[in-house]
Amino acid sequence: MTTRSTELLRVVHHRPGVTRADAARLLGVGTGAATELVTKLSRANLLVQAPATPSGARGRPTTVLLPHPEGPLVLAVAIYHEAWRIDVVELGGTTTASRTGRHATTDWVAVRTAVAAAIDELRTRYGPRARAIGISVPGTVSRTFRLDASGLHWHDVDLTELWPTADVFVAGNDATLAATAESSRGAAAGASLALHVRVEGGLGGAMVENGRPVIGARGAAGEFGHMPFGDPAIRCPCGAHGCWSSVVDGGALARLLGDRPPRDPITYARRVIATARAALPATAAAAASGPGPAAGDAEAALAAVQVVGAALGRGIAGLVNGLDADLVTVGGLGADLLATVPDAIHAAYHDGLMTIHRDAPPPVLPATLGDDDGPVAGAAEEAWSALFPRLA
Repeated sequence: MTTRSTELLRVVHHRPGVTRADAARLLGVGTGAATELVTKLSRANLLVQAPATPSGARGRPTTVLLPHPEGPLVLAVAIYHEAWRIDVVELGGTTTASRTGRHATTDWVAVRTAVAAAIDELRTRYGPRARAIGISVPGTVSRTFRLDASGLHWHDVDLTELWPTADVFVAGNDATLAATAESSRGAAAGASLALHVRVEGGLGGAMVENGRPVIGARGAAGEFGHMPFGDPAIRCPCGAHGCWSSVVDGGALARLLGDRPPRDPITYARRVIATARAALPATAAAAASGPGPAAGDAEAALAAVQVVGAALGRGIAGLVNGLDADLVTVGGLGADLLATVPDAIHAAYHDGLMTIHRDAPPPVLPATLGDDDGPVAGAAEEAWSALFPRLA
């Protein structure tokens, strides 16, 4: 495939329904060359042309470019701390099918077996149209696709076992891929340097420069949760002391409330955050008149959530001071914290900023893509990026 053919596919992927005239303008080619490219890609079952919605203006009707209904597909896999999801994604980002499941165990063999079976079923259903796979996981991924997820005790896991014969195989950390998705289709679209912070069972993130994540020499860039912004007395499963993630996750809330370490820290954290909302001024009256947590429980939960929110805000300030981002997006439990205790987060964030950032601090925004959507969308984007040059 020519470079311009690949560029045209990228244009349609990011702007499905783009007119042929606009596509030609974006590529910097004439209408004749654009028509030739579209014809070539249509014959290869990659694109189709359709009439544009009538505008009422005079002149020759234009056409729009759309994915071919029999065109290639990618499988986007997201493995979370407590569940997994597989989306079948066409050119343009539309999901045509999805499979989900939960894993009550942290035994990798059991998780791998369930996910691989679902992948095999989808490959059988779609046949040769399934051309690539992208995988999001809650840990560090090496350049040889070996996973280390300390929070789940998965070490040196070979991710290629999920589809050993895949021609196009990509994989990455869930927070990094969520950051990629936010920069391409979410709240950070258009930012030249965006930071994404994702809180789930731990804390991760990524720096995305001009749409591409910085992954580091070993694929471990963005492990923000293991920066020493936390309590030095707390030892992290990664082996270090004082990790930032240890003061913002479900385990941190449990310590503040005097509870045992939660078996499912994400579920536990969401329950505490929901309880904390009952103590907020806007919801306290409604909670008092109906079923809900006791006032003391809600107030204790709110106090714990405020402490964790402040720890999140301080850490974000440290990242902005060091990396000079345009904006920060916050996903996962971080978005729930931002919605519940924004004052605690923003106060700590502003207090931690260098003077040069305080007049116009980079905004801290909730991620547009949902908790489950960001990583799987990012996995799809990475798979499509790797597949484009191979399409014929």
